[in-house]
Amino acid sequence: LDEGVQRATAAVAWKNPEMPAGEQAAVGRMVGIGAIKYADLSTDRIKDYVFDWDRMLAFEGNTAPYLQYAHARICSIFRRVGVERASVRSAAVSLAEPQERALTLALLQFDAVVHDTVEKFAPHRLCTYLFDLAQAFTAFYEACPVLKEGYESTRESRLALGDTTARVLRQGLALLGIEAPERM
Repeated sequence: LDEGVQRATAAVAWKNPEMPAGEQAAVGRMVGIGAIKYADLSTDRIKDYVFDWDRMLAFEGNTAPYLQYAHARICSIFRRVGVERASVRSAAVSLAEPQERALTLALLQFDAVVHDTVEKFAPHRLCTYLFDLAQAFTAFYEACPVLKEGYESTRESRLALGDTTARVLRQGLALLGIEAPERM
């Protein structure tokens, strides 16, 4: 665990050198411990387990750092736009684009996935869902401008989808015993 925290803290410091050292250490602890937990929980218990630091701590692929980064990215959108996340929770959501619909359908599966995970004692199912959700959010964010000028009419709806995604990612990771930092 100590080595995981050290490696993650170094990665966070490299990715975000302007972040204060104390915050780098706190985020590094979340990422390092989360990476190890997630690597263990994301594998079906009947399959072989390969312990690989580079894979566990990667910021891409089906890893805790990828999911934690997705959460932090959504929080960053709200900081850049200067809007409190709670303020968009009652916004009407428009599903005009296919990526908005796909993200919404993924969000609606959370309850069923949690019940299935518990019923089958299979945390890897929740891990797979969270990874798929993060990918759906990335596809949504790339196709559906949130911050660009000229998209003010859809901004609140898209921010509401972002907030809901962040809350589901945070809750899903929490169920796995993993923290979701707001900055990385």
